[in-house]
Amino acid sequence: MSKYFDNLMTGLNEAVAIERGEIIGRKTIYEIQPVKKYNNIQIKKIRTSVGMTQNLFANYMGVSCKTVEAWEKGTNHPTGTACRLISMLENKTFEALPFIKKVSPTP
Repeated sequence: MSKYFDNLMTGLNEAVAIERGEIIGRKTIYEIQPVKKYNNIQIKKIRTSVGMTQNLFANYMGVSCKTVEAWEKGTNHPTGTACRLISMLENKTFEALPFIKKVSPTP
């Protein structure tokens, strides 16, 4: 048959064997860390450490430049998803995101 069919049958046979207690099923457990909060000084430091302007950072975050300015002034604070994205910048894992493309500078 096809490779797809073979993989499907293998999975189904494993599921039946697990249900019968013939083999122990595999499982992965993920622990989600609490959302880290960032203050205005941390945000600016992280943004500049990766070489982003406020405009580029705003595009990365999906917010306006005014929002970034407010975060860096301490007027407003990022929450939830925004903090997760900032965390990815802080940990230098942002290049793995599908919407980030590394481009070579033009001479």
